[in-house]
Amino acid sequence: MTAPKRITIKATRFDPDKDEKPRLQSYEIPFGDESMVVLDALNYIKGHVDGSLSYRWSCRMGICGSCGMMVDGVPKLTCNAFLRDYWPRPITVEPLNNFPVIRDLVIDMGDFMEKLKSIKPWIIRKQPVPLGGGAFVQTTAQIDEFRQFSQCINCMLCYAACPVYGLNDEFLGPAAIALARRYNLDSRDEGVGRRLPVIADPEGVWECSFVGECSVVCPKGVDPAKAIQQTKLDTTMRFVLPFGNRD
Repeated sequence: MTAPKRITIKATRFDPDKDEKPRLQSYEIPFGDESMVVLDALNYIKGHVDGSLSYRWSCRMGICGSCGMMVDGVPKLTCNAFLRDYWPRPITVEPLNNFPVIRDLVIDMGDFMEKLKSIKPWIIRKQPVPLGGGAFVQTTAQIDEFRQFSQCINCMLCYAACPVYGLNDEFLGPAAIALARRYNLDSRDEGVGRRLPVIADPEGVWECSFVGECSVVCPKGVDPAKAIQQTKLDTTMRFVLPFGNRD
């Protein structure tokens, strides 16, 4: 009988109470199912080899965005990185670039969450509609204006790929700007003026050098680079020509 295939996973290990710096630890595991993904490999290691390995995951369906890691140096959702695409080579799994590491493959998301909060990712109205006041009806064309930018799952892969954020963590960053764009384009929203001081700040859209890697690594097809460039144009035009009444 043919021996089952095996694959080596090199995972980052880091215990802040014991280690001065992260290190890689190798695990050789069976690989007999072509549908196995990197997250399956990590789950196998935790369940059968080393229960101390720490990482985040939830849905395993590319929806929650919590299992993002560096897979052979590329930001990926580990639930969507198939082992068959790497075998027989070893696979190196590391925490997302550009974030502090809490333990092993777990990063500190605090800075990212504060940036999301700063752009006020909700519908802002000058005069709130009272309960029973009716629905905000939108046409398909109006929804299409912002649909793409609403697909973001906050996986932070774009931040791990962004060289600007890697050099300057004050940069607002791709996902936050794309989400601000999503609400600024929403016909129901009147909060452009409240978001403008954040997105037009020197550490906002103007810090972006348009490398475009944020859009390349997005697992949901969102184009943060496009959102940033469009916002640069809108921000410029706002100071040159009347922008409208949605502020």
